[in-house]
Amino acid sequence: MYNEEPYGGNIMDVIKNLFKKNVRQYAMLIALVVIMVFFQIATKGILLVPMNVTNLILQNGYVFILAIGMTLTILTGGNIDLSVGSLCALIGAIAGTLIITMKMNIVLAIALSLVLALIIGMWQGFWIAYIRIPSFIVTLAGMLLFRGLTVTMLKGLTLAPFPESFQKLSSGFIPDIFNGFGTNLNITAIIVGIILSVLYVVLQLKGRVKRQKSDFLVSSLTFFIIQIIVIVFIINLFFYWLASYKGIPIALVFIGTLIVVYSIFTTRTVPGRYLYAMGGNEKAAKLSGINTNKVLFFAYVNMAVLAAVAGIMFASRINSASPQAGLNFELDAIGACFIGGASAYGGIGTISGAIIGALVMGVLNNGMSILGVGSDWQMSIKGLVLLTAVAFDVISKKKSKA
Repeated sequence: MYNEEPYGGNIMDVIKNLFKKNVRQYAMLIALVVIMVFFQIATKGILLVPMNVTNLILQNGYVFILAIGMTLTILTGGNIDLSVGSLCALIGAIAGTLIITMKMNIVLAIALSLVLALIIGMWQGFWIAYIRIPSFIVTLAGMLLFRGLTVTMLKGLTLAPFPESFQKLSSGFIPDIFNGFGTNLNITAIIVGIILSVLYVVLQLKGRVKRQKSDFLVSSLTFFIIQIIVIVFIINLFFYWLASYKGIPIALVFIGTLIVVYSIFTTRTVPGRYLYAMGGNEKAAKLSGINTNKVLFFAYVNMAVLAAVAGIMFASRINSASPQAGLNFELDAIGACFIGGASAYGGIGTISGAIIGALVMGVLNNGMSILGVGSDWQMSIKGLVLLTAVAFDVISKKKSKA
């Protein structure tokens, strides 16, 4: 029979064991909540004003997308891609040239930009996966090459403005089909929040029943109910914030789709599990019949395509193609992954963790900007947060081996 309360029947024991098994991700989630509470108080409530919540999502959209791709490269063995910021700028310049200068159809221009990014990813992936030049060197070369090409293509000038339809990719909102029902709320956003809550509850219940039928251990019913109540409350509160401003941003729909797709890919598919296997022990993965070269190649091709998506979204948001676009984007993405629980050694990390890490970085940036903290101190504080996160990973590994 399945065990209804696998940790001694005490809900505190359940929580402690869950925390131990997911220590980094839970620690960062708690840290995110603490940071948000701190800045909410320090900014006298400005941080969580509906308009600022929406801006927080839109301002950090590129970080979310890049962090998803960077998670996959890090999983393969702690590999990183230093070229993503410059690639964002290059794709933005290509899209700008095609759309603004050459008056090309927006859909066709975006498609061509993504194809070029795919080719670039294959180029970098070839050197890293099959020639086995260290990823640091290849992507560092890419960072310099792509930045130089961007400056050359734009002749050092900013290209603007984009058509309004292109701008809506990052600034548009899903229309309220109910017209607010006489209120100031976006009813569509409220209904979407309710639908997602119901879907979450149904999936959790189905998963619990399936585990019980398979005689797997499950948490106590009390803890299970509390967990559902908390998550449902957060989902509906978030969508209420969105409904209080302009509704659901189009960018959020796209980012949410990416999060779901990549979460399923990394946890529920064989190719996704190969990433973890390679990062855990590449030699053992090879002996198990996994083509590790192919896995590594895929990770960098995927990263290039997502960098292109982020570059297009960023160009849409700032309404221009600029030679300076994408500066330090790679650092934001790498920092988000490590802060969110990815291991510097590879084989450990989740998409949800990377998103939590990106939110930590975003809230820090936003909160400090509201408080008027200088950019120099902002960089210093983010550097300390990143160092603390990686140090936590290293110390945790040493303790587990002891």
